[in-house]
Amino acid sequence: MSRCQRRDFIKAIGAGAAGAGIVLGFPTIVPAAALGKDGKVAPGNRIVMGSIGVGGMGTGDLKGFLGKDAVQVVAVCDVDRDHREKAKKTVDAKYGNNGCKAYLDFREMIGRGDLDAVATALPDHWHAIPAIAAARAGLDVFGQKPLARSIREGRAMCDAVQRHAVVWQTGSQQRSDARFRFACELVRNGRIGKVSHAEVGLPGSRGSDILPQLPVPEALDWNFWLGPAPWRPYAEFGGKGGRCHFNWRRIMDYSGGGLTDWAGHHIDIAHWGLGLERAGPIAIEGKGEYPSEGTFNTPTKYDFTLTYASGVKIRVSNSLTMGAKWYGDKGWIWVTRGRMDAEPKKLLKEVIGPEEIHLYKSTDHKGNFLECIRTRRETVAPIEIGHRSISAGLLGEIAMLTGRKIRWNPDTEEIIGDPGASALLGRSYREPWVL
Repeated sequence: MSRCQRRDFIKAIGAGAAGAGIVLGFPTIVPAAALGKDGKVAPGNRIVMGSIGVGGMGTGDLKGFLGKDAVQVVAVCDVDRDHREKAKKTVDAKYGNNGCKAYLDFREMIGRGDLDAVATALPDHWHAIPAIAAARAGLDVFGQKPLARSIREGRAMCDAVQRHAVVWQTGSQQRSDARFRFACELVRNGRIGKVSHAEVGLPGSRGSDILPQLPVPEALDWNFWLGPAPWRPYAEFGGKGGRCHFNWRRIMDYSGGGLTDWAGHHIDIAHWGLGLERAGPIAIEGKGEYPSEGTFNTPTKYDFTLTYASGVKIRVSNSLTMGAKWYGDKGWIWVTRGRMDAEPKKLLKEVIGPEEIHLYKSTDHKGNFLECIRTRRETVAPIEIGHRSISAGLLGEIAMLTGRKIRWNPDTEEIIGDPGASALLGRSYREPWVL
């Protein structure tokens, strides 16, 4: 079955499933021709996927998709040979064959012609280019948060996804968690009255000495790992990923530390509860403390406030309790992973009535992505929302780096009256890479 025929088939049975009231996962009633001898979806009728970036998070996503009968993983890609060979073995062991192809260059994998979708889990500075390439190739994308390292990158990604009509799911999996959805529904339905402000607690970072230059590991393509980021000699950033595969988050060329690592989670939830997930602030101000020397240079402390057109404010700081908290004139609600609290406490036992606001319900983040590939409907964490979530964090970063109050037009995505700050909306790319 050709890729186009397979996608039409998947959409057709997806429409049938929707008519039967099946919401998540592959439909349980499908034409017999679509099933193999074991009653599962036949390989030729599955969503054909590849994974770009198969380190820690990428391996987790890969295994998650391998556990879906609706998916056939055929390719993996990583600039670290050890990662891609391990991932290939994982895929081949799942299917009992040697059919998974391992790539160093994501462009070769995207260009193979038989993929329906890709999952990407890369350092932040590598989020935009492969995502845009995949969209241009007509591939649906499951892309890990944060959406991008800069606001201009994020907007370019949104434009590509819209232009090529592909399905996008941001890896902000808290949107598929019932606790977070319930907290947001309580806020949206006025249980704490009129909301004046919200707080978002995120992790900080720590500095370091200048890490020594070391020989590049034979298995790693260091130049490709750096990609569009400025050149630097190889160093062992360390962390649980080993080599350079984890603590890159604490280097500004690649990420924004705990702020940008988690903004796509808890700022996203704060927005969701306020109904601001497709909007943006109009003013941003705050302060951050950055290491004066050393390899790790993301903020060790930060505290900034986002002001929205309605007058509501969101304070973001590493000094706050982790999670999202909303304050109204009748009480407050706080939620984080695995925990929720409120005042008054009885709010925790509330029931959202049938005529009240019910937010997008997903109980399986990857399953929701696969469902939307079939139906072509919007996912629970679409690209525009992922973009607005990280944009709020990136605007806070700009305010702290400049030491100035930023005035922002969320409609045109322009900084008003500050050319110096405006220059930080994008990032320079090292040749030959372009956005």
